[in-house]
Amino acid sequence: MLLSSREMLLKAQRDGYAVPAFNIHNMETLQVVVETTEAMGSPVIIAGTPSTVESYAGSVYIEAMAQAAAANCHVPIAIHMDHFEDPDVIKKNILIGFKSCMIDASKHVFKENIAIVKDIVEYAHRYDAVVEAELGVLGGQEDNINVSEKDAMYTNPADAVEFVTATGIDSLAVAIGTAHGLYKGEPKLDFDRLKEIRAIVDIPLVLHGASDVPDHLVQKAISMGICKVNVATDLKIPFANAVKAFFVENPDASDPRKYMTPGKVAMEAVVRHKITVCGSANRY
Repeated sequence: MLLSSREMLLKAQRDGYAVPAFNIHNMETLQVVVETTEAMGSPVIIAGTPSTVESYAGSVYIEAMAQAAAANCHVPIAIHMDHFEDPDVIKKNILIGFKSCMIDASKHVFKENIAIVKDIVEYAHRYDAVVEAELGVLGGQEDNINVSEKDAMYTNPADAVEFVTATGIDSLAVAIGTAHGLYKGEPKLDFDRLKEIRAIVDIPLVLHGASDVPDHLVQKAISMGICKVNVATDLKIPFANAVKAFFVENPDASDPRKYMTPGKVAMEAVVRHKITVCGSANRY
């Protein structure tokens, strides 16, 4: 049975670890993520951006595959809409069976952001679904959204309190210096800002853009209150590299079952590593 991420994040917050949220793109990615988290006893959030859930795989297929995976697992599993901007699409997918969503209205001015998010919260909670929202804007690229470094904005702690109170969200994605995709230069995270937000906001905090961030920085953020860590690019690159290497060695290959297998093996190593970094192994 698929769950909302509410209880798993609250438990992570109480016990001082983070739940990994892996962005999947196809059946193979989902299989690797779920089978590895089950083997390691870790809760997991299966995330998908609009281009995966809506344009590529289809929300009905994603939900059905996740249901099949959950039926054979003992660890908590949630499927999550990541960086969705269209409220109507979010509501449609909640009716399909998604129990977790991120409504990203961060490009709107503060009051409009609140109004859009509050509407989704009121709808989602009627169906026992949870809502994550973002305050501040991460740099880099996520799906078709490309934010330059100069346009990235950090989360204002005082605004965060007002935002959480006004919207009733279940978790807050904070902008503290991470970026979507790969970094240009060394990541510099604003831990003082995170500490201030954690001191005055009591709901679970989320770290986006965790790919390519050194492990010790992610673990420091977790120790300071982050309890959900998003991973996307760190899965895609090793999968693609393994498949490309297979074709270099086997240029006449055509069987997906054979050329997908090295990609799955490469992803499994990453999933295991990220679970270890999050400290979520053997929690269930």
